Amino acid sequence: MGDQPKFPAVTAVLAVDVGGTKLAAAVVVREGVIMRQAVAPTPVGADAEAVFTALMAVVDQALEGNDEELVACGVGCGGPMADGLVSPLNIGAWRDFPLAERLANAADLPTFIENDAKALALAEGWRGVAAGERCYLAMVVSTGVGGGLVVDGRLLDGVDGNAGHIGHVIVEPEGAPCGCGARGCLEAEASGPAIQRATGRPPEEATFETIERTGTLVGRAVGSVCNLLDLRLAVVAGSVALGFGEPFFRAAQDEVDRVCRLSFSRGALIVPAGLGAKGPLVGAAGVAWRGLGATWIR
Repeated sequence: MGDQPKFPAVTAVLAVDVGGTKLAAAVVVREGVIMRQAVAPTPVGADAEAVFTALMAVVDQALEGNDEELVACGVGCGGPMADGLVSPLNIGAWRDFPLAERLANAADLPTFIENDAKALALAEGWRGVAAGERCYLAMVVSTGVGGGLVVDGRLLDGVDGNAGHIGHVIVEPEGAPCGCGARGCLEAEASGPAIQRATGRPPEEATFETIERTGTLVGRAVGSVCNLLDLRLAVVAGSVALGFGEPFFRAAQDEVDRVCRLSFSRGALIVPAGLGAKGPLVGAAGVAWRGLGATWIR
């Protein structure tokens, strides 16, 4: 196994969460506790540099008055991404944007970046409802739809680090066009912007029928993943899923039950994430600790 990395008794990381709706940053200590944080809206219609400037303003605000020893920066961001370059579908100004390099230079810290839903998977296995589980799916249903997979106690990466992108599982053949170029992707049918385009209403004003349909589509994708990878747990976060609440999760579970008919997937559960609004930043901190080789992160 080799020597394990050594950390001072009191250390913290800079956690950064980049979403299509909001930008957030925080100082998070090794126990997964958020010490201070800052949040701001993601600029709409801005160019690449304006988005990065807004992000750095949030980082500076989170670090104001910080006296913790920072050892790394961890970032959760929408994908796809490769080699530190990000092209989040819900931030049109960033295409192959060198986010990891820019943050590393600005913060003067080793910087590690993951898809935001993979970061959530780390968070929920570290401090949330998946603690102690060796196999599970974590996903976000919000401005976009993403996922992260932990199999045999290890977060899956894939060739370019995009493993688990459940938002681009097809749930409605010949359905709505998706930003990725396909049709009927879960993200094109169940994300917040997709719901507003289809119904003319923001998710906060969704009808019961829309809530049930969204849950059903999410359950359809989750059930397929459980069948594929021998999973029995899916943990779901994000403003749409958590905002829709119990009717969404009931519809999703009904569809999981309908789809998961194999002996090893029957009984799979889909549950709300345990960390709530803290999940993205705790997850970004987990990305940093994992990047440093900390043993308490998968």
